[in-house]
Amino acid sequence: MNRLFGPRLDAALASGVDGFGAVRLALALAVVLSHAGSVTTGVASDEPLTLSTGFTLGEHAVNGFFAVSGFLVAMSLDRRGVKDYAIARALRILPGLVGATFVVALGIGAALTALSLGAYFASPGLPKFVAQILTGLKSTAELPGVFQSNPYRFAMGTVWTLKYEIYCYIALGLAGALGLFQRRGVALALITALFVALVVLDAARPEAGKALQTSLRLPFIFAAGSVFYLWRDKVRLSWALLAVLALLTGLCMGTPAYKALLFLSEAYGVLVLALGPGARFLRDPGPDLSYGTYLYGWPAQQALHAAFPAASSLAILAPSVLLTLALAYASWRLIEKPALGLKRRFMASR
Repeated sequence: MNRLFGPRLDAALASGVDGFGAVRLALALAVVLSHAGSVTTGVASDEPLTLSTGFTLGEHAVNGFFAVSGFLVAMSLDRRGVKDYAIARALRILPGLVGATFVVALGIGAALTALSLGAYFASPGLPKFVAQILTGLKSTAELPGVFQSNPYRFAMGTVWTLKYEIYCYIALGLAGALGLFQRRGVALALITALFVALVVLDAARPEAGKALQTSLRLPFIFAAGSVFYLWRDKVRLSWALLAVLALLTGLCMGTPAYKALLFLSEAYGVLVLALGPGARFLRDPGPDLSYGTYLYGWPAQQALHAAFPAASSLAILAPSVLLTLALAYASWRLIEKPALGLKRRFMASR
């Protein structure tokens, strides 16, 4: 039975072996790879995966991020309680974001602006950029005189997903505060309703914009990850079951059910990858560079394209990955890891 359907999710968790660190870093690097073309051309729709699946590699990677996040933060809420859960989420997201915002604004922006340094630092656009990122997570925010010749002018193009992430954190925390978190039937009904809503949206408005679709897509995938955790004593982690789900998704391509099945397949797939048979081969990459990679990938690629506008997307890919990982490592060592240390000390005192 176990050989065919794989271990139960709770047993996989109890083993203490997982590949979440490697999976998250791979997803973050996939976002960087996905943006390599669009940063230089300004066009994302010509990606091979866009043409074949309807979504870019970066969008698929973000789907995986939200599934992993839904699973892990549900486990955090379950183990810590609402108050410590809120502290943990704030200290994981905010310090790295604040640090990246100021590195981009005061470092990368100052180095690449077309204005004089005096004019750059005196420009009202500089504090406006910081405010737009930190209070509104506005991914289209621009720095004065920076990236003006690039296809995209904005400096932190990936932060928009953090808005949805925070909304999901808040919704999950409210569920815990209201006593709904442990009611597995309610959680199952929620993702069923979101699944149906995605199908109905695609059937009724196939031309609906990405913003409307995303407002359902990301919460659905996050909720799916959380529900998998809540039903961990029932869920099996099986490559065979994943293959069946992927086949069903492929057969439904072109129908209103395709996208919802695709998102569910990806949510299940990243958990099979991180916890299922073979997870022991995904070694812990050490420092957790996934968040920093996600934050710094876009500004690093924008900076390299601005510095070498004639270079192809392929030519700047490797340097952009190296620069991104260097910035992510600095963020981890100087900002994110110390913040996690504060979290542990604060919770210990509580």
